[in-house]
Amino acid sequence: MIHHTGCVEVICGSMFCGKTEELIRRTRRAMIAKQAVQVFKPNIDTRYGIEHVTSHNGQKIDAQPINGSQQLLENLASTTTVVVVDEVQFLDAGIVPVVEQLAGRGLRIILAGLDTDFRGEPFGPMPQLMCIAEDVTKLHAICVICGESASRTQRLVNGKPARYNDPIIMVGASESYEARCRLHHQIPRI
Repeated sequence: MIHHTGCVEVICGSMFCGKTEELIRRTRRAMIAKQAVQVFKPNIDTRYGIEHVTSHNGQKIDAQPINGSQQLLENLASTTTVVVVDEVQFLDAGIVPVVEQLAGRGLRIILAGLDTDFRGEPFGPMPQLMCIAEDVTKLHAICVICGESASRTQRLVNGKPARYNDPIIMVGASESYEARCRLHHQIPRI
């Protein structure tokens, strides 16, 4: 997708659905096209190293860790034409006006993140970002219980579903999370 005006692309879905793989694919294509690309990620995501965006299958690209939307603006080079942010659900609500501002200046913005938290509820700034985007790609994983299409992220604590009142943010990978379909996604309310 080539745009001469600014645009916002959101890649969303559950854990293990390929969001970061798709983000890396689009980023590499922009680099091949010799576009000026900057990649950012929240510094809370330390799973595979702080200065890389890494997919669960091991693909990776260099990224600059930031602690919020303001830091993205402060570190943006004047020559950048493509801004990429992985795990955008972890950023503050200020990312929405920042994205609007950058797209308004003609930049291409590529964002990837979880659309829902482990409870199955909208995650951070994702609903607003999906609404302002020109393009939203929702990917699905495979339910580990039945093999059907999975749109939910199941958090596990000691092998059992996390409780509704557990903290929303807990960074982890396959040891703490599974992809599940709507039927097999469980959130005990007690």
